[in-house]
Amino acid sequence: MSKKEVVLTQEGLKKMEEELEYLKSVKRREIAARIKQAIDFGDISENSEYDEAKNEQAFVEGRIALLEEKLRNVKLIDEVDISTDVVGIGSKIKLKDLDTNEVFEYTIVGSAEADPMKNKISNESPVGSALLGKKKGSVVEIAVPVGTIRYEILDIMK
Repeated sequence: MSKKEVVLTQEGLKKMEEELEYLKSVKRREIAARIKQAIDFGDISENSEYDEAKNEQAFVEGRIALLEEKLRNVKLIDEVDISTDVVGIGSKIKLKDLDTNEVFEYTIVGSAEADPMKNKISNESPVGSALLGKKKGSVVEIAVPVGTIRYEILDIMK
């Protein structure tokens, strides 16, 4: 079974490694201490603190396993490989909504790094995938759940 490649920028890789380190070095210790304290209370069969700590431990261990798996399959996007001629992963693009004339910027990133609140959209999203390979000045029509949006690519940056 082939593993899915995880496309990350240098910034995304750093954030993922920092989260993994935090979970392994800090969070695991905190949960272990909570479990030990709950066991010290006595009968664990009816101990809600114990159950909560064990549930959190299971979640954290699952997250650690997921992050380790993603890090094993990373394809790092090097900034020198990012083109300003066509939109690709790692490109920062300035778009104009042709219906509202609103101008905004997105950075195209891999799905593991996507964060719409920080204007980082996935290369696999409808908008991200429609923009890939397009040039400055292109008009792109994208079918989204609320209809069709039309963007003009004003600029492509690193």
